[in-house]
Amino acid sequence: MMAKVLFPLPDRDFDVTEVAVPWKLLRDAGHEPIFATEQGATPACDPLLLTGVVFGKLGAAPEAVAFYRELERAPEFISPRRWSDCRAEDVDALYLAGGHAQGMKQYLESPEVQRITIEMFATDKPIAAICHGVLVAARSKGPDGNSVLHGLHTTCLPKYMERAAFFSTFWRRGRYYRTYPMYVEDEVRGSLAATTDVVRGPRNLSKRGTRDDDSAAFVVEDGRYMSGRWPGDAYLLAKKLIERLAAVTARISA
Repeated sequence: MMAKVLFPLPDRDFDVTEVAVPWKLLRDAGHEPIFATEQGATPACDPLLLTGVVFGKLGAAPEAVAFYRELERAPEFISPRRWSDCRAEDVDALYLAGGHAQGMKQYLESPEVQRITIEMFATDKPIAAICHGVLVAARSKGPDGNSVLHGLHTTCLPKYMERAAFFSTFWRRGRYYRTYPMYVEDEVRGSLAATTDVVRGPRNLSKRGTRDDDSAAFVVEDGRYMSGRWPGDAYLLAKKLIERLAAVTARISA
């Protein structure tokens, strides 16, 4: 049985790998990704991740770029839903992608995206978040005033990764890698029940997981919520989500 997975996105600047890889793996597994933007406009990724941030480097891997070129032709991507039309009851899972360029703020700060996230956390449906996408969950507050992540363990973009990317490129790209004055990890830690509930994982600055090799990837699972740190974890996070969806669809079919 096919599961519906909601991908809310900004109009521009989302991360290539963190969207195209899970989309491709979910589609190949027989599931239905559903995209949504603020007004239903066709979204576009951060273009520097297609060409390389500096001297052709620090962009998405060739396979992820190929997946994105395929995604650009997908009907569900060309004609997404509106955020305001999305309800937790209509989907089986939520995927919160990341990205760091300034266009991401439309999504990271959206009350509608936070409303969807709160609705999903009030269910028992799988939720996956990666990199800056964890900020969406951290900022989504339930009736008690706490983040929906309060009491959960999560990973997110580690401060050392964000700092390294910024200091290695600021001479050319300015604050491109600093979406906000506060580091992602610091904001996420402040939303949790305990600062130790952020799990950084093994230190890593360059090695990425792939479709066939998860040795460099890291994902934190806490109940039905799962999270990744950066694009290098996108394959593993997608695989974990597919595992959860297999259990969900088996239960529905029984």
